[in-house]
Amino acid sequence: MKTENIEEQESQNTEEIAAEETSEQQEVKDKTEDFEEEKSEETDELTKLQDELAESKDKYLRLYSEFDNFRRRTAKEKLDLVQTATEDLMIALIPVLDDFERAEKSFDEKETDIKAVKDGVNLVHNKFRKILEQKGLLVMQGKQGMDFDPDFHEAITQTPAPKKNLKGKVVDIIEKGYLLKEKVVRYAKVVIGN
Repeated sequence: MKTENIEEQESQNTEEIAAEETSEQQEVKDKTEDFEEEKSEETDELTKLQDELAESKDKYLRLYSEFDNFRRRTAKEKLDLVQTATEDLMIALIPVLDDFERAEKSFDEKETDIKAVKDGVNLVHNKFRKILEQKGLLVMQGKQGMDFDPDFHEAITQTPAPKKNLKGKVVDIIEKGYLLKEKVVRYAKVVIGN
């Protein structure tokens, strides 16, 4: 009976060892599967991130190219605009040039009437002034005795004031000033009383 007990115990021990080995093997197998699963998930996530990065790089390159094309196009348009900005003014002034050429031809005639020449020059002058006014050029209004304003006037000299009330004021206007739509394009050259 002792032998049977011993054999039974050995048999139980063997079964326990086999069960432990099987459970250890199962545990190792489970851990390996978990590890492989985690590794697969990390690989999937890494692949996904690499795809997103590639997509972002592509979007960046396209946006950069679009901006570069826009910059070049606007620079070209600006250059074209600057080169042709005065085109409409030139077209408007061509008839004045034609009038001056006709006037020169009339000077070559021997019997030129001075009154007719004067009237012709006045007509051309008025036409020229009207064209400039239509394009936005305005003459600065000024007169003797007005206050000196450095935003509109350029003092070219000072002279003793003929009257006390003209000290520091405009005594004479040498050249008229001009505005182009409210922007000074030529300051009025004035003499100031001292």
